[in-house]
Amino acid sequence: MSTPAPAPVRHYLQFTDLSADEYAHVLTRAAEIKRKFKAYEKYHPLADRTLAMIFEKASTRTRVSFEAGMYQLGGSVVHLTTGDSQLGRSEPIEDSARVISRMTDIVMIRTFGQDKIERFASHSRVPVINGLTNEFHPCQILADLFTLLEHRGLDAQGKPDPSYLKGKVVAWVGDGNNMANTWLQAAELLDFTVHLSTPSGYEVDQAVAGLRSADCYKIFQNPQDACRGADLVTTDVWTSMGYEAENEARKKAFADWCVDEAMMQVAKPDALFMHCLPAHRGEEVSAEVIDGPQSVVWDEAENRMHVQKALMEFLLLGRVQA
Repeated sequence: MSTPAPAPVRHYLQFTDLSADEYAHVLTRAAEIKRKFKAYEKYHPLADRTLAMIFEKASTRTRVSFEAGMYQLGGSVVHLTTGDSQLGRSEPIEDSARVISRMTDIVMIRTFGQDKIERFASHSRVPVINGLTNEFHPCQILADLFTLLEHRGLDAQGKPDPSYLKGKVVAWVGDGNNMANTWLQAAELLDFTVHLSTPSGYEVDQAVAGLRSADCYKIFQNPQDACRGADLVTTDVWTSMGYEAENEARKKAFADWCVDEAMMQVAKPDALFMHCLPAHRGEEVSAEVIDGPQSVVWDEAENRMHVQKALMEFLLLGRVQA
């Protein structure tokens, strides 16, 4: 009797790596895993599994959410930085991938260029997750969508209902960065619209986002117009990690792209505000907005952990129905 071939390794390098149906499953699992966490119910499906975390870009939320999440699932964590690993320096990325993936069960990488994580994944025997690159931040958008559904899109059984997203409007105000690229991927896949408003010279590159068409977004010169009628208003820092040399020029260019109360007032009355953090009050968002009643940034931050637990469960175990 022949042994069935092992299932192909699944990676999560950008938002398009899962289908709409798979997202529905992962979001449902995230809600159940979060429920267990809040009820102090022990849940260890990844006992004896090891997560390798590789950081070329420093992080607070990514490290805490993945590390705490893996421990809560019963697994172990190995933490590597550029100071204590050979990734891409004295050893080719491909060789590092071959070695690390023989010793661990799943890998999360937070780095600069998307090409690095793709090269690593192409030589890895285990799933690789994008914890952030210059081009994409899929785990953050997964958390943002879960948070939106948790607050506005639950079905009659109290479970996240991705069909809620159909036809909704997300206003993106600020830099055309990895977050903006990933929001566009999510909009195209899950059938909602992104209103984009970026300063001149900081637009989103549709080719980088890998979109098939421009039907999932609209561009607005005035950020307040982008927020008009939005279900969610979201932004990010003006200067992302790796672009610090442009900080002063960006402060001048982005001066009118601060999400303030006037912008939230033209959004829908029940619109939410999100920010992936860290935030600079008085720059990309006013204190009145981020600390106001429409802000769900703290739920959003916590939900990184819950959706990433569901994602790791899916990549390692498939569709768990428990």
